[in-house]
Amino acid sequence: MAERRTLIGLSGITKRFGEGEQAVRALDGVSLSVAAGEVVGLRGPSGSGKSTLLNVVACITAPDAGILALGDGPVWEGGHYTDPDLRALRRTRIGFIFQFHNLLPFLDATDNVALAMTLAGKELGAARARAKALLAFLGVEKRAGAMPARLSGGEAQRVAIARALANDPPIILADEPTAALDSERARSVLDLLRRVAAEREAAVLVVTHDEKIFDRFDRMVTLRDGRIDAVA
Repeated sequence: MAERRTLIGLSGITKRFGEGEQAVRALDGVSLSVAAGEVVGLRGPSGSGKSTLLNVVACITAPDAGILALGDGPVWEGGHYTDPDLRALRRTRIGFIFQFHNLLPFLDATDNVALAMTLAGKELGAARARAKALLAFLGVEKRAGAMPARLSGGEAQRVAIARALANDPPIILADEPTAALDSERARSVLDLLRRVAAEREAAVLVVTHDEKIFDRFDRMVTLRDGRIDAVA
């Protein structure tokens, strides 16, 4: 079997917040890789560095030291970003799924997904057509015209996943995506993310405390005090 391409690569990532005696080391030399087609869970106690790590990968939080590579090469190295347009990088290479779906309440499901594409320059008609195709891919095509207030929790999260996939990013990041869902819907969402990883050859990194979905991951990485404590 051919070795899968690494899409997320962190080497010696360190991040501190604050100065002097009040400084907190949120990440302490973290090295981790996620390959195309792989779904990796990230767990740990509150304050262990999970959200900081996810924000570093998303190019929202700049590390203090280390190398961050997304795909073909480093995007952070030598104390600076190698790409000056981080907004474009995030739009085209990273899809983000939040704990709460964060759908715009004044747009229906289709236009919530289409908006991500129009912001990236896609024509509205083409964006809406792709949005409907993504909703069908995720099994919520019958809710394409529904407003967020009319969607169930599971349906809304599927629309949010469609939005994250809108610009066909190779990297999907999710922050507690099943925390507000019951067991059945939570496992369904993880199964969808596994399908996305396999069929679209995406790397998926998920922060979670949700024990009912731990068995859905290819690997489970445990952070403690800013360091990788275990990998299972």
